[in-house]
Amino acid sequence: MAPRYAVPLAVVAITTVCWLLPPLRWMLAFLVPVLLLTLWDFLQNRHALRRNYPVIARVRWLFEDLRPYLRTYIVESDREGRPFTIDERSLVYARAKGDISTHPMGTELDVYSDEYQWLGHSITPNEEAPETWHVRVGGSDCAKPYHTALLNISAMSFGSLSANAIEALNKGAALGGFAHDTGEGSISRYHRKHGGDLIWELGSGYFGCRHRDGRFNPDLFAEQAQQDQVKMVEIKLSQGAKPGHGGMLPGAKVTPEIAEARRVDVGESCISPPSHSTFSTPIELLEWVAQLRELSGGKPAGFKLCVGQPHEVMAIVKAMLETGITPDFIVVDGAEGGTGAAPQELTDNVGMPLREGLILMRNALVGANLKDRIRLGASGKIHSGAGMARAFALGADWCNAARAFMFSLGCVQSMKCHTGECPTGIATQVPWRQKGLVVDDKAERVARFQKETLKALREIVVAMGYDSPWDLTQHDMYQRIDSAKAGALDEVYHFVKPGQLLADPGSTQYAHAWNVARAETFRRVL
Repeated sequence: MAPRYAVPLAVVAITTVCWLLPPLRWMLAFLVPVLLLTLWDFLQNRHALRRNYPVIARVRWLFEDLRPYLRTYIVESDREGRPFTIDERSLVYARAKGDISTHPMGTELDVYSDEYQWLGHSITPNEEAPETWHVRVGGSDCAKPYHTALLNISAMSFGSLSANAIEALNKGAALGGFAHDTGEGSISRYHRKHGGDLIWELGSGYFGCRHRDGRFNPDLFAEQAQQDQVKMVEIKLSQGAKPGHGGMLPGAKVTPEIAEARRVDVGESCISPPSHSTFSTPIELLEWVAQLRELSGGKPAGFKLCVGQPHEVMAIVKAMLETGITPDFIVVDGAEGGTGAAPQELTDNVGMPLREGLILMRNALVGANLKDRIRLGASGKIHSGAGMARAFALGADWCNAARAFMFSLGCVQSMKCHTGECPTGIATQVPWRQKGLVVDDKAERVARFQKETLKALREIVVAMGYDSPWDLTQHDMYQRIDSAKAGALDEVYHFVKPGQLLADPGSTQYAHAWNVARAETFRRVL
């Protein structure tokens, strides 16, 4: 008998027997729903498996849903798992909760594998290094420079994150004295509630400062940017997890609070085009940076990007040299960065990883003698003091983190961000799910994680014998090339010398990119 007939007939037979035998009638409470479900599967036309194997086929779906949890908690080792391993998440949890974050028995890494990298320590550690550091962001054209902490909350929008999550992050930033990037969803009432320092990110949708047709509105921008809580303004050119791709928040998800923050109508879809309408050339980009700095009352203005085409970076550098306009900062976002939702092909195949992107941006600025005028931020899976130290060795001036701060809120990496069904109340707009996230408790964890991570960074700086993380260079970071050879990072990557792109671009690996770059276009000019 074919399976598609066997299961329904078996269920009918068992149900009939239970009805005829009074002692077994109590089982009908279970069997009748199963019978109805069996008949539904047997008669429907959408799924072949359910028609051929009624009810039983649903077990497959159950295990598909359970698979991520079973792998995470039963199958995977501490060093496995993506995007963050159990060990990486556990480190954040421990620091956020104030638990012991030390590790017994030595490293579990294979130090002879080609993935291993290390920082060179000193025979004479520097115990006199300062307890904390800040970096001044803002050049000579900036009337209100900002002294930023070395670890800040990276861009995550209200709408992607819940109201309680935004509140907890911002209150944590206020408690710890660091900055909170708004994401391109603009400044919501929950960003304002606790007064933590804000970096206002402007995406291509210009939410919070847009005309009805979606164009940038300078008056609305100035109105909010001049508020004391806003410390810096960041143009989002691209995002590591989905570079070159705009986003959309469907109208059905645009609540009154989201509409208020983004300056759109309730129920109106929030569309971020792939590219900006305010500029189309490197020179126009820099002119807009200068305009934002002026409209904000002289606050630092810069941009964030995931590096893609090297000649485009060189074109921006040439525009800086030609116009004399420089951004106050540039944030390099790595392809390993996170997002609430993105096309998988872009996430897996497009965009430059943080290390290569940061090296390229550092080389472009150093090679053009511009690095001393522009601060470099680094973002992309940074969650530890060691990760920060590596970024500083490559030229970063400070670091941002997003998912690490989500872990400090209690994120369990359930991979439900795009569904609105986040079990911890972080990446959801469902009211009952949000209630599990207690703002006051989680804010303390956010502040504690940031403080303990900076403490770990200081321990590394001390061990290396330096006064500050800015003393680290590519010579201090070592990479295993294969099982038999290792060397400092400048033996693996090329680091240009100050002014080398101006004096002799042909001697660098960027000769072609430099030659085809022009200040007046992002296109190659052959």
